[in-house]
Parts: sequence; C-alpha cells; structure tokens
Amino acid sequence: MKKEDIRRDVLKRRRELTESVVNESSEQIFNHIRTLDIWNKNMFHVFLSIKRNNEVNTWPIIHFLKDELQKQIVLSKTNFKDISLEHIRYDSDTELYKNKFGIPEPIRGITVNEQDIDVVFVPLLAFDKSGNRVGYGKGFYDIFLAKCKPETITIGLSLFDDQVIIDDVNDQDFPLDYCITPSGVIKF
Repeated sequence: MKKEDIRRDVLKRRRELTESVVNESSEQIFNHIRTLDIWNKNMFHVFLSIKRNNEVNTWPIIHFLKDELQKQIVLSKTNFKDISLEHIRYDSDTELYKNKFGIPEPIRGITVNEQDIDVVFVPLLAFDKSGNRVGYGKGFYDIFLAKCKPETITIGLSLFDDQVIIDDVNDQDFPLDYCITPSGVIKF
C-alpha cells in the first residue's frame, strides 16, 4: 500500500478507539519499554502525544525517566515554515502549550543539539517488518533522525500490532531500531 492509503486507514482505525483502549494499550507499551536495555543512556527525546489523534500516551515514559531514573529529557518544538524541530530540554519549570495543530510543545527552554540525543521515541501511524514507518507525512522525524549520531537508538510506539507493506519507501525514510506495541518489543 502507498503511505497515503495507510495513513488514511490507520487514522480511521485510531479514531474508532475508545479512551480506555488507548490508555490500556499505552500502559502495556510502557511496561514493554521498561524491559529494554537502554537505561544506561543519558539523553532521551520523547514526543508529546496528540490526544485528539489517539496517540500513545508518553507521559508515563517521561515520569519514569525524570522521577525514577533522573535522566535528561528532550521535547520538540515544531517549525512548520521550514519543516524542522527545535529540541528543548524538559525540566519541572518547562511550560507547555498546544500549537495551532494541537501538538503539545515547550514554550521555551535550553536548546539541545541532535548529536547529543541518545534515544528517540518516535511517533508513527504504521510500520513494516524492516522498521520503516509511516508518520503524518511531513517528514519532521525523518529530517530530525538524519541529524542524530549513527548510534542514536530509535524506538517507534504503535497502538496496533500489525505490520504493513509500504510500497513507497524512499531514501529519505529513516528506519527504526525497535517498535513497541501492546503485544511486545519488535527489534529490527
């Protein structure tokens, strides 16, 4: 299937999920994340969930990293003019707001270079058996991940277990190292 068709299908499926299903699936995903061998790393980039899109709830990950592990957390601020992400260190003083697209973002803070990030939790709509992902279609994360150091670990989070066939993967698509679903961990 083409990415656009996959996107349309998955967004429809996500809209049909109840809040309790999203919460339960997010909890299962978080429990699987805790089993990964990544906690010796220092700086973790976490996306903030868009609630209206029924995305995986990433707040348990953020609280775990901050409160239990005392790790550095980085959040993104979106620039739609040049399709880029600014990476801001998250701490207890970080103020968040929802931009015009409903994406929660930090208002301001200390900017972090992509090369300093060790682990990136990546939003996605669907993924294939090779770790390719289908996102919302703008390319923000592919551009961002291409700037990270080669050893940065990329982890996709998916509410659905099924892997799709993506007919139009291209050279700008950045594959994942892992995908976490309610059923478990997939390593690519």
